[in-house]
Amino acid sequence: MADAVDKERVKEELYALDISGVEWVSAPGTSEDEERVEIAYLPGGGVAMRSSLDPDTVLRYTEAEWRAFVLGARDGEFDLS
Repeated sequence: MADAVDKERVKEELYALDISGVEWVSAPGTSEDEERVEIAYLPGGGVAMRSSLDPDTVLRYTEAEWRAFVLGARDGEFDLS
């Protein structure tokens, strides 16, 4: 139970961060007028992610969540084919 409380606290702190000044990056080779996924690295190892078409909707991931996502993507867990 304490572990779940700790995770919730970390998530709340992550969403409480002021990210107005973060640097958003996208995949190399994409231009400003293309639809793309953008990420920003946050203090403490977290990552924020948004769509260039909807920059006001931002998802935030803890370092552990982001690491799990990246490893899953590398393993092909999200392949559509």
